[in-house]
Amino acid sequence: MSAYPNAAAATVTDSEAADPCCAAPLPVLGRDVTVPLVTGGEVTYAALDYAASAPALQRVWDDVAAYAPYYGSVHRGAGYLSQLSTDLFESSRVTVSEFLDCRPGDQVVFTRSTTDSLNLLAAVIPAGCEVFVFETEHHASLLPWKDARVTYLNAPRTHAQAVETLERALADRDPYGPALVCVTGASNVTGELWPVKELAAAAHAHGARIVLDAAQLAPHHAVSVRELDVDWVAFSGHKLYAPFGSGVLAGRADWLQEAEPYLAGGGASKKVARRADGGVDVEWHTTAARHEAGSPNVIGVYSIASACKALTEAGFDTLVARERHLIDTVREGLAEVPEVKVLSLFGDDSPRVGVISFVVEGWNSSHFAAALSAEYGIGVRDGLFCAHPLVRTLLGSDPQTQGECGAPEAAPGEKSLNAIRVSFGAGTPDEHVERFVRAVKELVRDGAQWKYRTEDGRCVPDRG
Repeated sequence: MSAYPNAAAATVTDSEAADPCCAAPLPVLGRDVTVPLVTGGEVTYAALDYAASAPALQRVWDDVAAYAPYYGSVHRGAGYLSQLSTDLFESSRVTVSEFLDCRPGDQVVFTRSTTDSLNLLAAVIPAGCEVFVFETEHHASLLPWKDARVTYLNAPRTHAQAVETLERALADRDPYGPALVCVTGASNVTGELWPVKELAAAAHAHGARIVLDAAQLAPHHAVSVRELDVDWVAFSGHKLYAPFGSGVLAGRADWLQEAEPYLAGGGASKKVARRADGGVDVEWHTTAARHEAGSPNVIGVYSIASACKALTEAGFDTLVARERHLIDTVREGLAEVPEVKVLSLFGDDSPRVGVISFVVEGWNSSHFAAALSAEYGIGVRDGLFCAHPLVRTLLGSDPQTQGECGAPEAAPGEKSLNAIRVSFGAGTPDEHVERFVRAVKELVRDGAQWKYRTEDGRCVPDRG
């Protein structure tokens, strides 16, 4: 929107274009933050938990800061700032639609997150809808379907097996009833890419629709609704370098238009009138506004649009090539440590994004993650990553022995039943992953330099 100045687009030099893996990381907030070490001194923080929440792109922050003085109510104000904000909100919808390469007639609905988007879709599926979901999904994809007949599919070990498993399940369904397949684009545990296009073809061949959970895919790869031929796609702003509390559900309009609004209230209603009997008649919008009741989060929406533009302008070919370089650095480094076991469904050669989970022989994962933070200034994640069935399958563990996500089940030094996840992306410097690999090797070889204890279910430095 011309009323708001934008930060300069990211540029790629001729040398970087020739060798994309050498391109500089995109500027993000927090890149110069220093943190104290228990062993003394400070170090620049290495944020390697992108799969949970990516740092804000500097471009996004600058765009939001430039807009903030013009902030006003959306859709219901006659004032100049309200009109500017409404224009910005709706133009952001167009930007997201273009980012996802949506089809004519598709709707872009703004939500709070991927979880909210999938719960919205679960609320609008037709009565009697059958839902098919792999047990390997994040809980956001696994759990919302409480009002549907759900078939949970076993974890596949190859792409072909994933397609075959789905086809067998769909062949047994009622061919005349509605059906929906829910699948991730990239695992939040292993980072492995799923055969989305092939799964979509299988779903459609059996009269089912498919929704793509792109929470881990969209920040790393271009996502085309048209090319993948998915019916809906969901993702979160906070994983797309836009941490301002918004998400997206984009795709076919019919189920969305035919269902009752996800939330009832202002914005969703087109006309409300009292009846003679004292009741109320409501005419709901048939646009995306039908499921966007309440005052929209224009800041969050604009931040997503800004991130979409920044990633597009940087070029996904360049971003993917650079990320592959980082992935190779981490995987090759971990492969040099016999005590480290990297978790995988589809094998070492499977394409993946910058998400890698592993366990270390003889270490409790919470203890190892705590030592990475306290002694090296490296932020990773430990636990079951809100994908409990998948992590348990990969670890071969008994659900009855598992604690809640992130909770250690053993004292420091004992075998862990959880895993450690390192994740990175467009804003990650080479030094951060190199420091991580070096830290893993040193911890395995020399042990932790500090003593740790369990406090409130987590390992923390024992400060006496």
